[in-house]
Amino acid sequence: MSAGFADIDWARPWLASIEARGRRWQTAALAGHGDYLASLNEDAAAAGHVTGRGKRLAFIAQDELPAGASYEGHIAQTGRVPTRHNLHDFFNAAMWFAYPRIKAALNARQAGQIDALGIGPTRGGVRDALTLFDENAVFFACADASLGDALRGFCWRTLFIDERAAWGTRCEARVFGHALLEKLVAPYKACTGHAWIVDVPARYFALDDVARRAVLDEIVSERIRGEPLESRAFAPLPVLGVPGWWDANASPDFYDDASVFRPGRRARGC
Repeated sequence: MSAGFADIDWARPWLASIEARGRRWQTAALAGHGDYLASLNEDAAAAGHVTGRGKRLAFIAQDELPAGASYEGHIAQTGRVPTRHNLHDFFNAAMWFAYPRIKAALNARQAGQIDALGIGPTRGGVRDALTLFDENAVFFACADASLGDALRGFCWRTLFIDERAAWGTRCEARVFGHALLEKLVAPYKACTGHAWIVDVPARYFALDDVARRAVLDEIVSERIRGEPLESRAFAPLPVLGVPGWWDANASPDFYDDASVFRPGRRARGC
């Protein structure tokens, strides 16, 4: 069963950072779950990344997760990430390589919450926010505070039309959430991420892709470890509105759809 792997379009700009490794994994996944896990573990052994409590990263089949064990707790304690043969877990694994510090920091906080509060019928506010981050976050790297303010304020015309030239020079978006990446295999206009605004220096935009990811990995992982985290810290970002990510958004009329680019209560100052 291919589980949709054949449908990945590597020409999509939001996949550029993971394309090289992703193509190899895609080929392995199409051959079967065993080949796929072997490919993941070959890369994990070479990279030497660790999970939330310093255990070497590895990948196992979902059915190897012991009965009664929590997913995040198992990863923190053993380093082994239970992985199904589907797109959701494919993109989760990709983020362990694209942003290893961030994934480890998220895992450490999740495991800490589980240690403190146990596993109940609900996750609680902190775990909900951590899960939302892991599943649906988009990094909005910004060297101009006014652009971050425009995003927070639902000022879509400012962000996407008036300041269109700022994209790639003073701001950019990078999809992190693996559930969001799964949705974007079949993109639709209303597809919306939870933007996490990251202040970066102007020199960030002179760096190559690898260096930019390293900067974000360091800054964001430190924030996750040290800051209170709650769901309202995010700003909604309709991802197909990002300039260069969808042909139709070259027309300003694209942003007139209020069902997607909602004004919000904070848009009065735009």
